[in-house]
Amino acid sequence: MGSTEGHFLCSQRARNLLTACLAVAVLLSAGCSYMYKRLGGDFYGPPEKMAEALSPEALALIKEAYQGISADQFADYHTHLVGLGTGNSGIMVHPGFLSWTSPRRRVQFNVYMSAAGIRHPQWADLEYLERLDKLIENKGGPAGKHYVLAFDKHYRKDGTVDLDATEFYVPNEWSWYAAEKYPQYLLPTMSVHPYRPDAIQELERWAKKGVKILKWLPNAMGMDPADPDLDPFYRKMNELGVTLLTHAGHEAAVEAEADQKLGNPLRLRRPLDLGVKVIVAHCASWGENEDLDQAGRPMVSNFTLFKRLMSEAKYVGLLYGEISTITQFNRLDEALRSLLDHPEWHSRLVNGSDYPLPAINFLIQLKKLVALKYLTPNEADLLREIYHYNPLTFDFVLKRTVRHPTKFTQFSGTVFEALKL
Repeated sequence: MGSTEGHFLCSQRARNLLTACLAVAVLLSAGCSYMYKRLGGDFYGPPEKMAEALSPEALALIKEAYQGISADQFADYHTHLVGLGTGNSGIMVHPGFLSWTSPRRRVQFNVYMSAAGIRHPQWADLEYLERLDKLIENKGGPAGKHYVLAFDKHYRKDGTVDLDATEFYVPNEWSWYAAEKYPQYLLPTMSVHPYRPDAIQELERWAKKGVKILKWLPNAMGMDPADPDLDPFYRKMNELGVTLLTHAGHEAAVEAEADQKLGNPLRLRRPLDLGVKVIVAHCASWGENEDLDQAGRPMVSNFTLFKRLMSEAKYVGLLYGEISTITQFNRLDEALRSLLDHPEWHSRLVNGSDYPLPAINFLIQLKKLVALKYLTPNEADLLREIYHYNPLTFDFVLKRTVRHPTKFTQFSGTVFEALKL
């Protein structure tokens, strides 16, 4: 989160844009709230008003997007939980996000709060859940199930917690609470750092309660997926039938510059070779890493390394890609086009929104999608209508609408259905 893990500050361009917002905030503090809204959370009304506010053409585009998807199988594997630790949630946020002593973090936080629809910080955690419920309930089609992500702290190899490196923390208990509060829409996940002293016990505790997906962000959490010392943890995951949902590729939503190498997709060979099912968030669709398979270890795009893993027959049935953020402006040139160019992979792709990232509107540049022939100008206009009432629906309809610029292939409906893990 971003992300959160997906990735809120997705590029130097994004960082520059937020720095510009900060400068305006210092000079014109009263007007900065407007700029935060323009960057994220530029909503015209609540999701409950979408059905009556949209044009017939926009409503038809939503209906068309659901065609070919089993109503009871719709799934979103990447929905974040955010908050400030109110309502006994146990959520923790790095103090830098709450103080102007860290301007980058503070601006990032304000944009994120705006995008998430949080208006009352004193009730932030429950307010976020209530808005998420309304967005899902008013999607304009089958609500489906959304996996809400826990997010563990950063641990050192010796098992101690590094709170300064922990940008945010969402306890497993809060993911479980959210799913119990809204069982018709939400499913829990766990996040267990493998370096914590009680890692296997925590893994077993939640697996026995029925939680079958475990979330990692190695670049930010500080674990090395290729570490041989993790083999007992991986064997226990395999034994318990727990699937690993892990970020791969560059990470920019949280501080991770020192550990970008941990996002190398090739480092996931170790859990895969031990039989763990792995879902690679964003299909590793940003940045570069060392090609660990080649002499001299040249720098190669992370997405190229992900494609290599996908092409290896031994990982069929074990390796999956998740398509959240794939329509962001910094991922179009390589990842989106290539995934649309490989329909034979679509049975191994899963849907993820990375919500609330779709509500950070400057990350999705519809004009660029039109210029590159992924969308028509009319489709872009209809998608803008949808965004202003329900960014979650917007994200789904956008992914169902984009097509390959020359072959005109689209993401199969099966991408948006639950895997049989």
